[in-house]
Amino acid sequence: MQKVKMAILVGFGTLLAVAAVLFSQQPAVPLTNADVVKMVKSNLPESVIVSAIRSRGGNFDTSPDSLIALHKAGVSAAELDAIMGASATPATPRPATDNSVAPNPPVTPPSGQKFALPSVTLIQGGASQKIPMEKTQLAQTKTKPTSMKSLASDSVVTQSMQAGVYTATSDIAMHTNSMVGGSAVQEAGSVFSGVLAQRKPAVTYVWGVPNPASTNVLQSDTPAFAVDFSAARRVNPDDFEPVLLKLTPAQNTCRIVGATQGKQDSDASPAADWEIYSHFMEERVPVNAQKLSPGKYQLAPAAELEPGEYAVALRPISKTKKFAGSDIARAQGEGLVFDAVWTFEVPEDK
Repeated sequence: MQKVKMAILVGFGTLLAVAAVLFSQQPAVPLTNADVVKMVKSNLPESVIVSAIRSRGGNFDTSPDSLIALHKAGVSAAELDAIMGASATPATPRPATDNSVAPNPPVTPPSGQKFALPSVTLIQGGASQKIPMEKTQLAQTKTKPTSMKSLASDSVVTQSMQAGVYTATSDIAMHTNSMVGGSAVQEAGSVFSGVLAQRKPAVTYVWGVPNPASTNVLQSDTPAFAVDFSAARRVNPDDFEPVLLKLTPAQNTCRIVGATQGKQDSDASPAADWEIYSHFMEERVPVNAQKLSPGKYQLAPAAELEPGEYAVALRPISKTKKFAGSDIARAQGEGLVFDAVWTFEVPEDK
């Protein structure tokens, strides 16, 4: 009898081992909103849920209403961030019986290149040095955009900038099929405070960059730049051009880049229907720009720069170009191009 029991136990253990091997060889089935809610309701640790989302990916519905529903169901901010990050990377499709939305088809970069983040290189004295890319924060205020100074003195704007409100986490923007790393964009806050905020009919959206001054202090007031956004993901390089902007310091917390008016929920819509730039307010500096090829430029100010804070930015050539607000809020695709800045300071002694 003892030998029979031992044989049964050995056989059962062998079956478990075989099942484990077969299970490990099965492709991970992407998760859905319902899967995450089920795990939350089962009181699984937050770290386990986040790990599952990141490792298995998902076909998530990230519309504003769905995000609000997830929040009400008890899904934490960390879990929501993981969902947004997984949504930015195409996942393995589910079987045809599943009703989840299929991921967007892959985009082929020009001339067979790999996708690459936009870059700006400072050229001076025969040497070249890359300027780190920074991601602007997006704040909302009731103040009308009459001038950059009025926005810089608006406490709502500066408090939002300081708290990192209405911005997407950098790792969401950087999930471009693991072709580029997330360290190139500076992290600043979470998108969910904007999505879940109280809605109002119309507001002023303000783009700002953290910190009162740039860490890039130039030794010349006539710098030159090489700009390359030829292989930016989901972007037609012929739609954009580089510009030079004068930034406005705001209450020792940030620098205002520009502003425009829009509906309260404009930054949550996935539809490309927001004419951000048609009435955008910013302080452009005259430049000499030479287009070398689609997405590649040489840029220099037309005259000596006065002391102050500046940034190279990428702007649509057509003022009527429309953007998806969700791309702007998450800094992905064309939103990443519009939100990115490369800041520098011209000191007083120059």
